[in-house]
Amino acid sequence: MAGAGPHGRTERRGAGELESEVLAALWSTERPLTPAEIQLEIGGGLAYNTVHTILKRLWDKGLVLREVDGRRGAYRPAKDPAELTAQAMHDALDRGPDPIAALRRFVTGLSPEEEHVLRELLARGPA
Repeated sequence: MAGAGPHGRTERRGAGELESEVLAALWSTERPLTPAEIQLEIGGGLAYNTVHTILKRLWDKGLVLREVDGRRGAYRPAKDPAELTAQAMHDALDRGPDPIAALRRFVTGLSPEEEHVLRELLARGPA
């Protein structure tokens, strides 16, 4: 969350940070949330219009789904956190010039537990 800056002003959060906060609010519940409910959940003096803008960006990226009930819209995540992380990993590998080198670097940074789980998943084969 934003805190007070050196001159007592509230520090601005970047769009990526706000998108993450909105997604976290949506993931924290099983039901769709309205922009007003998300605004309340996030707090920090965030304006309703800012929440609505962030939701529009997330919708444009296919990260949230909108359910309309009359004039009132509510949003829910299109993907759970694990799906979103996996997609980001695939996207990063697709963009890089050497995905095999990137995978090698990734694997060397795993904890022993993460490495163990990865080995188990690879041994099972495709799901």
